[in-house]
Amino acid sequence: MTIAAILKTKGAEVVTLSPAATLAGAVALLAEKRIGAAPVVEGDEVVGIFSERDVVYCLAAKGAAALALSVGEVMTAPARTVVPDEPVLGALSLMTQRRIRHLPVIEGGRLVGFVSIGDLVKHRIDRIEHEAAAMRSYIQSV
Repeated sequence: MTIAAILKTKGAEVVTLSPAATLAGAVALLAEKRIGAAPVVEGDEVVGIFSERDVVYCLAAKGAAALALSVGEVMTAPARTVVPDEPVLGALSLMTQRRIRHLPVIEGGRLVGFVSIGDLVKHRIDRIEHEAAAMRSYIQSV
């Protein structure tokens, strides 16, 4: 199974941020959309990821003054990305190794989606439950 299959069920709508956005504005957007991260996009290019971790680290280092900084100053860059053809297990492995929770999905140099570790784990659990149900059905029919 690939990332494309997850995007097909999840949808390809992505909330993005500009590197020029303020930290305060970015935090408000994350709260409004009830999300933990967003890709930072300049033109068509993903230049980083802004996450809750970036907020915490920046506030710890600079205090309330951090809210006036730009997203470009505090984002995690460069962003690790995947392509739609990436196997789900490959993406999960990348997230585990790099200790990240979100991946922009890039095709032809353009952002086409955004997946979280929760999206991938949900997909794996759904697939395992479906396979278990199929196995139970097969066993009962024999």
